[in-house]
Order: sequence, then structure tokens, then C-alpha cells
Amino acid sequence: MIRALAQNPTDGINLSYEVDGPTTAPTVLLLHGSCLSAASWRGLGYVRALREVYRVVALDLRGHGRSDKPHTPEGYGTDRFLGDIQALREAIGGGTLNIVGYSVGARLGLELAAQQPESVGSLTLLGGTSAPLRGQVGTVFFPGYREALLGGGMPAFIEGWEARRGVPLDASTRAVFLRNDPLALAAYFARSEDEVGVPDAVLTRIHTPTLWLAGSEDHPRLEQSRRAARVMGAECITLPGRTHSSTLFPAEPVLDSIRPFLARAIVAEPALPYRAATPRTSPSSTDTHSA
Repeated sequence: MIRALAQNPTDGINLSYEVDGPTTAPTVLLLHGSCLSAASWRGLGYVRALREVYRVVALDLRGHGRSDKPHTPEGYGTDRFLGDIQALREAIGGGTLNIVGYSVGARLGLELAAQQPESVGSLTLLGGTSAPLRGQVGTVFFPGYREALLGGGMPAFIEGWEARRGVPLDASTRAVFLRNDPLALAAYFARSEDEVGVPDAVLTRIHTPTLWLAGSEDHPRLEQSRRAARVMGAECITLPGRTHSSTLFPAEPVLDSIRPFLARAIVAEPALPYRAATPRTSPSSTDTHSA
């Protein structure tokens, strides 16, 4: 595994990303959900499962993981996130991105395909939505999440979410959440609440091969995913028994749907050789441990 940095030239935000797999294989870009990081894909087994066939790139979205974390809502507009992805694309040598996105990662993949279709070869959207996000953060986590972040930091946020879930977080998820910056998350969520969604008229113009997946207990994301898939003429798969927070694990049943879709959707296009944005290499740039 190689870890390196790219930089968004618009605002100078540094973006950490990881690369695994053959350098000349088609590129699969993994985009995580809120409060998570690139490491989440590795820990859940997605990187290990995909890297034998694809060049797998996992990005820490701004405000998350090892990437920079602005403390103002203006730093988290969709245009900034899409600029981040294009900066990453340039850093890894260009080529087509086959996006596998969860939650906000799914939304960003959809936005990128709508605005910059030449960059995207396929979309795999897990727990995503094209609907406006007003009020959805509180639905996914819990009402009062912002007050918890600003008043008690990540411990208060975790306590509120555990109370809403009715079960405690597992140790690994708790550890990931505790590493977040509460002020950055509060700013990020504030801007998320203002996102207006992707209108049906735009969805109908997206011709990128697309697969939607959502848990049977993930409401309203399941209904929103089904509706968006109908508008796009895409497939939507229901993941039995899964909520929004359990969409990705265990990984193998999800991968059973992702692998054949990618095999069908990805055009045999050799990727350009990997190149990191030298000398912007982050600490711990290599890792020999198995995912």
C-alpha cells in the first residue's frame, strides 16, 4: 500500500489517499461516508477483495482521516469535494474513475458523474440518495447531533448515537469516530444540510453504468435509492436486514453484488502508471500489512 497527498489548488486543502493493486489496472475509487475514513474500507475487507483485479484508490475526504479539516461550512461545498476528487485524479495519473461510494461518498460520485461525466466509468452507490439533505443528518445519526459535537465533542456525539441506535458501537468503530475533529464535523454537517440534491432532470442525463444498493432497514435511503434508480434506468439491490450504519458489513455479501457489476461495467481501459504528487508524501507512506 502506498499513501500520499494531493492538494486542491482552489483552497490548498491537503488530501490523503491510499493506493493498492496493479498500477496498470482499471481504477476503483473508494469514497467513504461521514465520520469514517479511507481506512474503513481496508478494515472491512473491501481493499483486499478488489486489489487483485483493480488499482484501488481510497481517499480521505476533506474533514476526515488524514486530510485537512476546515472549520467553516464554506470549506465543505460540493464544488470543493469535486475539486478534491479531480486533484486526486490528476495526482494518480488521470484516467477513468470507477467509483464505489457509501453515503456521502455515493452522493459525491453521483454529482461527479453529473458534472464531469468524462471522469467516471461506473458508479456503485451504497446507502446513497439524490434527494436534498435537509434534516437527513439527524435521521442518520440523531436529533441534536450538532449541539453534541459543539458542546461535548466526539464522546457526546457517540453517546447520542448509541442512545439512538439502542446498542453500543463496536470498539473499532468507536475508535474511528473518536479520531474525528468535532468542529470540522459540525461545519461539514452544517453545509451538508444546505445541499439541494440532484434533480430528476439531471439524473436522466447520467448515462454512466450505475448500481444502487441500500439496506432493507435503511429508511428513507432505501426508498430514495429505488426511486433514483428508476429515474436513471439503473439497477437497485436491497441488502436484507441492513440499516444505514450496517450497510457495508459484513462485506462479502455486498461484494457478491459489486464484483459482477464492475466486471460488466468497466471498459478495458489501461490506467496510466501511478504517480504520487511528489514530494507531497505523507508519513507512513508504505504498509506491508494485509488488509
